[in-house]
Amino acid sequence: MLRTLRIRSRLRRFNRRHPWISATIRSFSIFSATFGGAYGFIMGSRTDAYNPHTFALGASFLFALACLALATLSMRMRWLRKKMRRIEMHNEALVDRNWELKSAEEHARSLFESQSDLIVLRDGDGIITSVNDAYCALARKPREALIGTRFTLPVLMQGLEAVEPNGVRIHDQKIDSALGPRWIAWREGLIRHDAHSPADLQCVGRDVTDRVETERALAQARDLANTANLAKSKFLAMASHEIRTPLNGIIGMSNLLLDTPLTAEQATYAKAVKTSGDALTALIDELLDFSKIEAGKIDLEHRPFALAALIEDITELLAPRAQARKLEIASYVDERLPVEVIGDAARLRQVLLNLAGNAIKFTPEGGVAIMVEPGIWPGEISFIVRDTGIGIAPEAQERIFREFEQASDGTARNFGGTGLGLSISDRIVRRMGGRIAVESAEGEGATFQFAIPLADSGRGDAHGAAFTPPDLTDKSVMLVGPQTIEALLIARRLERWGAQTCTVADASIAAALLPERAWHGILIDYAVGETAMRELGDAAQRHAAQRIAMFTPAMRRDIAPAMMTLFTGYLVKPLRAASLAERLSGASAALVPDLPDGINLAHEMETAPVKTPAQGLSVLVAEDNEINALLIRSLLVRMGHRPVITTDGEQALESWLAAHSAGAPYDVVLMDVQMPKIDGIKAAKQIRSHEIDRGAKRTAILALTANTLVDDRYACFEAGMDGFLVKPLDRDKLSEALAAISASRTIAV
Repeated sequence: MLRTLRIRSRLRRFNRRHPWISATIRSFSIFSATFGGAYGFIMGSRTDAYNPHTFALGASFLFALACLALATLSMRMRWLRKKMRRIEMHNEALVDRNWELKSAEEHARSLFESQSDLIVLRDGDGIITSVNDAYCALARKPREALIGTRFTLPVLMQGLEAVEPNGVRIHDQKIDSALGPRWIAWREGLIRHDAHSPADLQCVGRDVTDRVETERALAQARDLANTANLAKSKFLAMASHEIRTPLNGIIGMSNLLLDTPLTAEQATYAKAVKTSGDALTALIDELLDFSKIEAGKIDLEHRPFALAALIEDITELLAPRAQARKLEIASYVDERLPVEVIGDAARLRQVLLNLAGNAIKFTPEGGVAIMVEPGIWPGEISFIVRDTGIGIAPEAQERIFREFEQASDGTARNFGGTGLGLSISDRIVRRMGGRIAVESAEGEGATFQFAIPLADSGRGDAHGAAFTPPDLTDKSVMLVGPQTIEALLIARRLERWGAQTCTVADASIAAALLPERAWHGILIDYAVGETAMRELGDAAQRHAAQRIAMFTPAMRRDIAPAMMTLFTGYLVKPLRAASLAERLSGASAALVPDLPDGINLAHEMETAPVKTPAQGLSVLVAEDNEINALLIRSLLVRMGHRPVITTDGEQALESWLAAHSAGAPYDVVLMDVQMPKIDGIKAAKQIRSHEIDRGAKRTAILALTANTLVDDRYACFEAGMDGFLVKPLDRDKLSEALAAISASRTIAV
């Protein structure tokens, strides 16, 4: 079957290619059949042996052939008529389709010509083959005058160009038009109408003048905002310097005044002056921090630091403020966390001080807890600050993280503040890659929690842990005192160490529980009362190996030395984990010595005080403010140093040169950055230049400035200065800086 179809297909192909051969063969066959039949009939009729029967048969056969031919012809004619009808129907469909195509073409052309975008088609030689009405209107010429030409719009300015991966070229041009200069955004690409014809270049342009003008207006607004932001930063720096200069005198002189014999009333007034000065300093620092963060100038450090030590230092720093309000403050760092992590300790301290300071401010009674635990993600650490304060309404919890916003107007009136602390903390935490949230209800306290990624430095094993936790497995420890935040955190820590902890609030109940078992240790809070503490301490001597007293520095004044003989050690609240571990490990601490009132035991006598050098330093002070100069002179004299005061940079430089020429150079130069005639930066550069020219020994130069911006610090270090002291001048920081210089001088000698 397939072979037959293949043969027929080849024959049809042959007939289509050679129709004259087919017509010749068909004509020859018909002629031969007709001639043969007629010849046979004539010859048969002329034969002598005529047979009518045979003649009838022959005539019948010819008639049959004629009928068959007529039937075949009739069928073929019918088939041709059907085919003609199909062809006519197909032609009608083609006519309808052609009409639809013409209509679509006219519609497309109408759309093409009525487009608001500019559309122009060019051939390979750049000759215009088609344009729309928008292009004609912008060119101010009719379509007939443009087609067939190489016309281009007058270009006033060429913008940037770009080529997409599909080859489309994108660029902007500023065109001169009847409406004035217009910006056109062009998209140019090749299109092909027919596979056998060359491609045309289609250019589609859109008027983007409004967009360009908007972008330029936004760029100008951005530049103006940057300029205003820079001016604001400069203004804040200048205002900070101008405010810090008298503040330095206020705080410094109040410190000096408090060191002199004063009556109780005078001491109260002097402390009030110092407290007000410290509050104003904190306000200035908040404004400067907010300005730096808003300007995006906050830089994060990535240095290793001890996590637990940082948290305990913050707790001890805030302890006096909390204890003055009769509040408890305590901290807890989970032992599962690494000993040392990598991050910005200063910024983390700032956030925690802000959150914990707010917690103290808004807590009338109870306490504040600072807890550090592993976060929900690997390498993440969660910091929790919880208080028992006034709480925050649900509708105000999102608002408090905005700048200059507080929970309510009543909060601002009753507690004060700028509303910047939480905003700064939120931005610092986000800059560290973390998140901060609050959970609170009015009257039920608040819990601020933030989590940041802090990587393990990997040096915990090399440097050793901060302390060795004691093994208190199956050992009983009693904790006697009010069920405060610190007591709960101490119990939690003891349970982590394996102890069986019993927390008792009533001293009489604790005394009744003592004989029931052998106690490894008993911790008694002085808050239970002096009498109860004495009786319980005496009773515990027969039942507990470790008897530890807990008190705050303010409580120490009321403790009789004789009562302390009942105890094997003491702990100053807030407790350090290392000190608690040391007391419970069996190493007895020295009994509390008689200390004068006012001595702060917050560090539990673990660090030695900074010693004043036996031989003071020769210090050149360049300070143009008389009060600050008097303050620095007084501080240096009290520290045992020998100050020389100059009032401007020129005098400081002359004094330094004179001292070098006389063979008695200064050991230290305290250089104010902003001074008349020659400022501190130029004076420091000239001193370094003279040292290089003369081969003289390098003099330590410390900058004194109220500007705390990073750019100001860089400027000081680039000028060759060795340190940076911020006004208001802190006596302890000044003492530490001079002690370090004195130590390096002694080692060098």
